[in-house]
Amino acid sequence: MGVNRNYKDHLRKIFAIMLLFVVLIPVTACKLLPENLYFNGADVDPYYITGSKEEREHFLDLFNILKTEEPGSEDEFSVIREIAASFARLKDFDRLIHFLSARIINNPADIYNSYYLLMIAYANVQQDSLPIAALYFDMIVMNYPDFIINDESIHLICLRQLINLNRNPERQVLYYQELISRFPEKIDLGIFYFMLGQACEKIGDWNGAIQAYSNYLPYTGTIIQGFPNADQYARQKVDFSKSPKDWTFESLPVLRAAIEDALDEGSARQLSRYQAKVNFFGRSWGQTETDDARMVDFNLAEFMYNNRIRYASDLDASSNATEAFLRTTGWSTYLQTWYLYFRKIHFPQDPEIHGRWEWAGIYYGEKI
Repeated sequence: MGVNRNYKDHLRKIFAIMLLFVVLIPVTACKLLPENLYFNGADVDPYYITGSKEEREHFLDLFNILKTEEPGSEDEFSVIREIAASFARLKDFDRLIHFLSARIINNPADIYNSYYLLMIAYANVQQDSLPIAALYFDMIVMNYPDFIINDESIHLICLRQLINLNRNPERQVLYYQELISRFPEKIDLGIFYFMLGQACEKIGDWNGAIQAYSNYLPYTGTIIQGFPNADQYARQKVDFSKSPKDWTFESLPVLRAAIEDALDEGSARQLSRYQAKVNFFGRSWGQTETDDARMVDFNLAEFMYNNRIRYASDLDASSNATEAFLRTTGWSTYLQTWYLYFRKIHFPQDPEIHGRWEWAGIYYGEKI
C-alpha cells in the first residue's frame, strides 16, 4: 500500500509539472521574441521568426513589409527573396522550403514561382536530398516559363544541374537537346554533342546517336572528361555508319576460314578484300587506341611477296565472344609475327549488320 501511495504521489507531481510546462509555453515563446515585438493576429506566423534577437527583428520587419506589398509585384518578389536568402544564410533550409512552398501553393499563377522553386531545389541540394532537388529542377524546366535573374536563365541553371543529378538516359537526351537548341552560346557544343550521342546510344536511338556524333566532328580536339578517345570514337561511328559494310562476315568461323584460305593461296588481293575498309588499324601491342594507327595506304602484297605466311591452328587463348586473335608469322624480316584481330560488330542501327564479324586490324609482334 505504501508503495502504491508513493507511486500515485509521484504521478501527481509529474502531472503538475507537465501542466505547468504546457501553461508556460506561450509565455516563454513570447519572452523569446524581442521586447516590444508583437504579432498582428495570424498575419505573421511565429514559426518564421527565428535566430538571434537581431535576426528575429529582421524577420519581423520583412514579414511586416511583405504584408504591405501588392501580390505578384516586383517589390513583393524582392521581399520574399530576401526572406528566403535570410533563411539560407542561417542554413535554416526547412523554414526556407516551408515558406516558399506555402507561397507557391497560395499563389499558383505568380510569375516568380520558377525562382521560388529554384531556391527550394537549392535548399534540398544543401540538405543532400539530391533526388528531390532533381525533381524540382525538372519541374521548373518542364512546367514553368523561363525566368532571368542576374542576367542568367533559370532554365539554364536547372538543366546544368539535371545533367549531373538525373542519370536516366531518356531524360539526359532531353536535357542535352534542350541545352543545345536553346543555349548554344552558353555551353561547350563539342562536349554536349558527344554526350548527347552517348545518351542516345543508351536508349537505343542509333540514328540520333550518329547524328549527334556527326555534329560533334567539327569540334574534334574538345577535351571530354572520361573519354580520352572521343574524337576517334565519334569518327569510327560516323564512318562505319556511312560505309557499305560489304567486308563483313556472318560469323567468326566463316571469317576465319576465308582469311586462312587467302593465306594458304598467298593471295594478297583476296586477303585485302576481307580487310575492313573503315577504321582498320595497325599498331604494336604497346600503342593505345587513341594513337593514330590507321593503315591508310597499307599494301599487303609488299609483305606477302616471296613469303610463306603461316598461321596458328587455333585462335589465341585470349579470344572471347566479341573479339579474337589469330597468330600469324612470316611477314617480314623485322616483324615476323602479326596477330590478326577479328571483332564482332556492334551496330544495332542495322540488325542485318549487328552481330556480324570483321577483320578490324593487326597487332605487330609477340603479345606482351
